[in-house]
Amino acid sequence: MSDLFATARRHFAAGLVESRRGDALARFDAHGPRLFGLLSSLYALDGGVTEPIRCLLAGLAQCVNQRPDDLFELDAARPADWLDRADMIGYSTYVERFAGTLDRVRERVPYLHALGIRYLHLLPFLKARSGDNDGGFAVSDYGQVEPALGSNADLDALAARLRESGISLAADFVLNHCADDHPWALAARSGDPHFRQFFHVYTDRAQIERLEADLPQVFPESAPGNFSFVPELDAWVWATFNRYQWDLNWSNPDLFQHMALALLRLANRGVEIFRLDSAAYLWKRAGTDCRNLPEAHAVLQSLRAILEIAAPSVALKAEVIVPLPEVAPYFGTGDRAGTECQIAYHSSLMAASWAALAEQRADILADVIARTPAPPAGCVWLNYVRCHDDIGWWVLREEATGHTGHDGFDLARIARFYSGDEPDSYAEGEAFQSSDPRAFHGSNGMTASLLGLHRALAAGDDDAIATATRRHLLLYAIVLSAAGVPLIYMGDEYGLGNHSAYRRSGDDDGRWLHRPDMDWALAQAAPFDRLRAGIDRLIQARRRCASLTPSTAMRTLPFSEPGLLGIARGAHFIGLYNLSAQPIAVSLTQLPSLDGRQWHDLLCRAPCANTFTLAPYDLRWLESP
Repeated sequence: MSDLFATARRHFAAGLVESRRGDALARFDAHGPRLFGLLSSLYALDGGVTEPIRCLLAGLAQCVNQRPDDLFELDAARPADWLDRADMIGYSTYVERFAGTLDRVRERVPYLHALGIRYLHLLPFLKARSGDNDGGFAVSDYGQVEPALGSNADLDALAARLRESGISLAADFVLNHCADDHPWALAARSGDPHFRQFFHVYTDRAQIERLEADLPQVFPESAPGNFSFVPELDAWVWATFNRYQWDLNWSNPDLFQHMALALLRLANRGVEIFRLDSAAYLWKRAGTDCRNLPEAHAVLQSLRAILEIAAPSVALKAEVIVPLPEVAPYFGTGDRAGTECQIAYHSSLMAASWAALAEQRADILADVIARTPAPPAGCVWLNYVRCHDDIGWWVLREEATGHTGHDGFDLARIARFYSGDEPDSYAEGEAFQSSDPRAFHGSNGMTASLLGLHRALAAGDDDAIATATRRHLLLYAIVLSAAGVPLIYMGDEYGLGNHSAYRRSGDDDGRWLHRPDMDWALAQAAPFDRLRAGIDRLIQARRRCASLTPSTAMRTLPFSEPGLLGIARGAHFIGLYNLSAQPIAVSLTQLPSLDGRQWHDLLCRAPCANTFTLAPYDLRWLESP
């Protein structure tokens, strides 16, 4: 191993310009041994620097040399815990839905800054497959902006404008697959054996059937199965998500070096956070479900080590929508804790929030919070109410059975509730990938529509409008007060509703229901302006409260009322949330840890009595000296 590292160091050093050599070699010495230990475990280097690794080292040096001066300076200045700030709030949107083009997103930066956003996640904006492309997740070129959205120069300009405003740019990096019209796929189709090895190609139908026996289906209705027959190859290609998205073969070191360098080149354009799409699926092994395999973690740790060498101010965000015990390892475990991704989506907290609201049961959320591990230093959970994908109920299967220590609940009923198919439902959502009312898969819809706001507006019911607004603020208050970094989904700050017109396009992907265009005029109209004012008040209160930094310890408070959730952060903050349709009388004196203390209401900015009543779906944020 030492000989391998020494040889690799010489290759790397030979490509560096003198002005960057000292810093780059110091980082290589710090992180290179871990990197080459991981690469040796993945690719059996046997003590030698193979051709793909030579290409990686040459490209790594080139990326260091070409890194813009301001980003190189940011690498040196940014602390490892830069995400651990109370004002670190994210915003997620599609370029075309938010503003149309990258250049027009740049014009909206003052809006984001005024909202309090400190990182902007733009959903896929790289050149995508023509025709169906899964909302841009079928990437045709990892180095080129989608022409309809702008140019690479527009991306550079936007990233620079965001940095000037203290906002970091986050981008998707689609790791698991590329489009079937990517140049690698086209070369494989034409018979190039080199690029055929970039994918998983099978000629034996019986082998596919054996693999399928262990593989779950992500989209069982719209894209059943995990393989697609390609006539030009006279073979089947692994395609987990859709026939036109070919899974990449990460067991090929040449594929690894191409993808790693594509990541670095985007980092040099100013991307500061990469959302690693479908990271759980990277590695394939017969006889397993091909999710969360140790080699997938080794790939991510290798990419993190490469960034530590060439762009250490950049963070990785794991998009792994799996049950909670399987998510935490994406921060790294054991002696590698903190060396994988710095951010991970807390999909269980998201789904549990919706389930708790439908069932009016705080214990569903309290159970998930109690079992949420604290991330390693420098790492944070990402908390969110909605995103561009469906609400995936399957992450709560263990909790629903009651195996985690509380009464179970019916996920199929909850899914029906949010599709509007239960008598007590106020929601205007749709079921996703399940036509069986006794089953569940996911639910689609914008936050405001799922919470009944637009139905109440159509009915002209002022009381229902006020109730729906409280529900909306309740869910966002939970996200904004939980341990981790909160993320706002486009338009949720004022209550943007469903994009029901997607059906007229002939698209059968129900997720477009919650991918509407921003309605900038709507944001100024009643009652949406009142909702926006409430979100602003929550954000500003979070920024003022030292206890709401992402890493501050979180626990729940043991109230006896079934609908009352209490979250404590550290010793000085409590959030109280009425998840029920009934008012709840609250007495802080019933909990010894809270009794006898003076409490200040962070939202009203006034003293708070120890006894009060929470209206249905109401909340309090309290702070003590």
